[in-house]
Amino acid sequence: MLRALINLCGHLPFLRGRSRPRHGSLQGARFASFMAQQNRRRFDTDLRDAALQGRRMMKLALWFALLGGGAWVAVESARALAIF
Repeated sequence: MLRALINLCGHLPFLRGRSRPRHGSLQGARFASFMAQQNRRRFDTDLRDAALQGRRMMKLALWFALLGGGAWVAVESARALAIF
């Protein structure tokens, strides 16, 4: 019963980092060695980090757009009040 509970917990998505890798532990090292020997341009293979960076950039662009829009409204309001 305890073994079945441990196996169940190993398949839960939020506990996945704690489970043992299903493949041999040297497989990642062999792949890294292969990529290093190819002398190719490095790129970000971790899609989660790339997605987080993209979200961060979009959030920053939204803040700049909001600040720019607010400044434009303030300037145009000041011009309109100066006319009257």
